[in-house]
Order: sequence, then C-alpha cells, then structure tokens
Amino acid sequence: MERTLSIEIRLPTVLRTHAAGATTVAVEGSTLGEALNSLVTQYPGFEGQIVTAEGTLHKFVNVYVNDDDVRYLDKLETKLSDGDVISILPAVAGGA
Repeated sequence: MERTLSIEIRLPTVLRTHAAGATTVAVEGSTLGEALNSLVTQYPGFEGQIVTAEGTLHKFVNVYVNDDDVRYLDKLETKLSDGDVISILPAVAGGA
C-alpha cells in the first residue's frame, strides 16, 4: 500500500482567488504533477493556470519544491517527500 504524502502548496496573491483566498493549501501526491492534479481536483479554478493543456508547466509560472526550481529538476515528474513545500510564483518580466 502506497503511503499518502502531505504536501503544502504556497500560492501567490494573484492565484489565491482560485482557492477562496487561501495562502497555502494541502494536497497529496508523490510527484509534482500528482500534487498539481490534486490542487485542480480541490480547486477547479486552477485548471490551465499552472499546467498547459499539453501537460507542461506554463512558461510564465515558476514552480519550486523546497526552494529548488523544478525546471532544473524533473519538472512535473519531480519526486516529492512527505512535508515538502511547493511554491508557485508568477514570472516577472520587464526592466529598463
């Protein structure tokens, strides 16, 4: 029997409306992809906000697992451990 992992997702202000204003939500999953699917199951407003219809991370969203950028890990296949923290941050562009 596979053990259920408790994962925390920290949400940026711009996405909190999809989670009734919550700053963090608890999800389950053994990979980043599973955790994000759990997020969408709990809060359908996240559908398409983080993962594209093609099943990849949106380019304008940065996702970290315990402060490690998942683009340099295994992206949606990044393995999770109980108590891990996922942070979602909108990409910042611009400059002068």
